[in-house]
Amino acid sequence: MSARAHPVDGDVSPTTDGGDLPIKSLSYRHKVGVPPKPNMFHDFMYTFKETFFHDDPLRHFKDQPKSKQFMLGLQSVFPVFDWGRNYTLKKFRGDLIAGLTIASLCIPQDIGYAKLANLDPKYGLYSSFVPPLVYACMGSSRDIAIGPVAVVSLLLGTLLRAEIDPNTNPEEYLRLAFTATFFAGLTEAALGLFRLGFLIDFLSHAAVVGFMGGAAITIALQQLKGFLGIKKFTKKTDIIAVLDSVFSSAHHGWNWQTILIGASFLTFLLISKFIGKKSKKLFWIPAIAPLLSVIISTFFVYITRADKQGVQIVKHLDDGINPSSFHKIYFSGDYLVKGIRIGVVAGMVALTEAVAIGRTFAAMKDYQIDGNKEMVALGVMNVIGSMTSCYVATGSFSRSAVNFMAGCQTAVSNIIMSIVVCLTLLFLTPLFKYTPNAILAAIIINAVIPLIDIQAVILIFKVDKLDFIACMGAFFGVIFVSVEIGLLIAVSISFAKILLQVTRPRTAVLGNIPRTSVYRNIQQYPEATMIPGILTIRVDSAIYFSNSNYVRERIQRWLLEEEEKVKAASLPRIQFLIIEMSPVTDIDTSGIHALEDLYKSLQKRDIQLILANPGPLVIGKLHLSHFADMLGHDNIFLTVADAVESCCPKLSDEV
Repeated sequence: MSARAHPVDGDVSPTTDGGDLPIKSLSYRHKVGVPPKPNMFHDFMYTFKETFFHDDPLRHFKDQPKSKQFMLGLQSVFPVFDWGRNYTLKKFRGDLIAGLTIASLCIPQDIGYAKLANLDPKYGLYSSFVPPLVYACMGSSRDIAIGPVAVVSLLLGTLLRAEIDPNTNPEEYLRLAFTATFFAGLTEAALGLFRLGFLIDFLSHAAVVGFMGGAAITIALQQLKGFLGIKKFTKKTDIIAVLDSVFSSAHHGWNWQTILIGASFLTFLLISKFIGKKSKKLFWIPAIAPLLSVIISTFFVYITRADKQGVQIVKHLDDGINPSSFHKIYFSGDYLVKGIRIGVVAGMVALTEAVAIGRTFAAMKDYQIDGNKEMVALGVMNVIGSMTSCYVATGSFSRSAVNFMAGCQTAVSNIIMSIVVCLTLLFLTPLFKYTPNAILAAIIINAVIPLIDIQAVILIFKVDKLDFIACMGAFFGVIFVSVEIGLLIAVSISFAKILLQVTRPRTAVLGNIPRTSVYRNIQQYPEATMIPGILTIRVDSAIYFSNSNYVRERIQRWLLEEEEKVKAASLPRIQFLIIEMSPVTDIDTSGIHALEDLYKSLQKRDIQLILANPGPLVIGKLHLSHFADMLGHDNIFLTVADAVESCCPKLSDEV
C-alpha cells in the first residue's frame, strides 16, 4: 500500500497557476503505511522459510530440466561431483603437498589423542583413515582437515570413564565409545538434515573461548603423567586433583630420563612453532616437527633401551586397517541411553569446532560453505566411522591451519592424508613400539597451547563484561570441576545472556541534533537537546510477553525522572511522550496490552502518548487490536521530527 498524506500549512512556493501571482503550496506529512491484512498461511510459510531455509537452498533447481535437477541434487549431497569436474594437475600438486604435510602432523597426534580418550593408539589412526575419505566426498570446505582432536578426545574420555572403567572393562568401554560416536554422528546429521544448525550458535564465542582455554589447560595437565613418567595418576581431571597427584609422587614416581626426553622435545617443538610463525614460507618446519620428534625419540629409546630404565613406551600397536565394529554398537540395554547422552554432547562440541574452523578458512579464501550440509557430512562421516572402529572425528584447527598454509586446493588433501595413514597402519605400526609416552605428551601439550587465546580474552573483557563472565565461567568450570561441568556452565551462561537481553531491552532518551531534524540518544550525543514539554524515548527491541512489563515500567521511570528534573528547573511540564518505534521489529498481545496500560496511565496525568515510525508488523497488529483507534491515528507519525513538529503548536497554544 502506498503511503498516504494529508496537507499541513507549509511554505510559499513560486509555483503559479496560469497567472503571475504565486500560490501558497501545501507541505505533506506522510502517514505511517498500514500493510495489507496478512494471510495467516503465507505469514506462517514466510516465517518457516526464514527460520529453516533462509539461504533458499532450492533456488538452483528452479526452471531446470529433470536431468539437470538430478545432477544438481547429486552435487548438493556429494560436492565432489561439482568441484571434481574442474580438477586439474596443478590443484593436485597443491593437495599432494598439503596432504603429505598434514599426514606427518596427524600420525603422532592421533596416537596421543587416542590416549586422551582412554583408547588404544590404533583407534586414533583408524579415525584419520575412514572419516576423511567420507568427508572429502560430502564436505563443502576446501581447507578443513579431519581427524581426532584434543578437546573432543578429552571430553569423550571423561564422559565414558564416568560410566565404565577402561582398565577393568576395556571391551565394554570400547563398545560404549563406538555407540557414543554413532549417536554423535546421528545428532550432527539430524541437525543438518532438519536445518537446525542455528542451535549451535547458542554457544557464544566468549563461552567457546573460555571452554577451549580451560580444556587446553586440563589436557596439558593430564599429559604430566606421561611427561614425568608417573605410573599412578588420578582419574580426575580438575586442576587440584591433578596437581595433588603430581606432587605427591614427586619423591618416588618421577623418572628423570622421561622428563629429559619430554622437556628436550617440547623445547624443540616450541622453537619449530616459533620459526613457523616468524616466516610463513617455513610452515613445513612445525608441521613435520612432531613426526621428526617421534622418529628421533623412538630411535634413541631403542638403541639405549631406555624402556628398561623406566621410560614408558607405546609398546605393541596392531597393524592392519579398520575392522568392522557395527556389531559392537549398543542398540539396546542400559548402555544405549548412556551412549546417546554422551554422543549428543560430544557431537555438539565437535560440530561447533568444525563449523567454526570451516567458516574461518572459507572467509579467508572468500568462498561460502553451507553450514547445514557440513553438519550432514560430519554426521554421516561419524556414523560410518562408528561402524569402522573410529571414535568421534571432526575438524582440527592445527591441522587445518597447516593444510591452508601448505597450499591445499580441495578436499583431496584429506584423501592424501588418509592414504598415508592407511599405509602406516598396514606397514609401519611396528616401528612405533619404542615410541616414548613422553614424546606423545610433548606433542599434545604443543598442540593445545594455541587453544589458550589470551588476546581474545582481553578483547572480550574490553568489549563486553557479560561475555567476559561467560568466558571465565566456562574456563574455571573446566579446570576446577570437570569438562562436562565447564561445558554446562558455558551453555547456561550463554542462554542466561540471551534471556537477559530479551527480557531487559535497552531504552534511550532522544534529543534533537542542532540544525537537523535528527533525534539521537542524548548519552551518545551530549549536544543533542530535548524539546521542552516533550519526552522522546526509543525502545531498542521487539516488545514481547517476556519484556513488555519491563518496557512499560522503564518508560514510566524515564518519565518520572524527567518530570522531577523539569519541576526542579521550573520548566514547562511534560505534555507529550513520544516513543520511537523504529527498532521495535515485532510486538505481541502482551506488548499491546502494555502500551494500552501506558496510554491509560498517561491519560490520567494529561500526557499524550505518540508513536513514531512503527514497522509493518507492529502497525498492522496495532490496527488489528484497535489500539491505533484508541490512540488516535493522528498520534502515529512517520518520524520523530514529524511528531515534534505536530506537538509544538499545541505547546505554544497552551503557553
